[in-house]
Amino acid sequence: MDARQDPTEDRWLDEDAGPVVRPYAMTRGRTKPEIGDFDLIALVAATRPTTPVAVGLGPEHHAIVDLCQQPLSVAEISAHLDLPVGIVRVLLGDLLGRGLIVARGPRSAVQMHHERVLKAVLEGLRSL
Repeated sequence: MDARQDPTEDRWLDEDAGPVVRPYAMTRGRTKPEIGDFDLIALVAATRPTTPVAVGLGPEHHAIVDLCQQPLSVAEISAHLDLPVGIVRVLLGDLLGRGLIVARGPRSAVQMHHERVLKAVLEGLRSL
């Protein structure tokens, strides 16, 4: 290595992809969403398309909205964008705060149990 060359220079380049952006740079160092709690299997759907000049949104935000024209799980979004789930959750929080997405978490086991009991009671009443 040439003594005049900065040793950190090659750390920021990937030979195949060019400049590398660290995931935390996409979220400005945030590790948790400001709003929302996004389970891996929560379904996310876009409420409307974004405009190219939407202030404060990065290309990853636009990509999420484009992907979520049909509902996708948080895990699927992460896989499609090849981003860590933690980063995707922060970006989803940004979009939720702007009203660009809606998210629906999985139903809890307690909720499903109560529904089954109520259906069984209803069927029992109908059979009388």
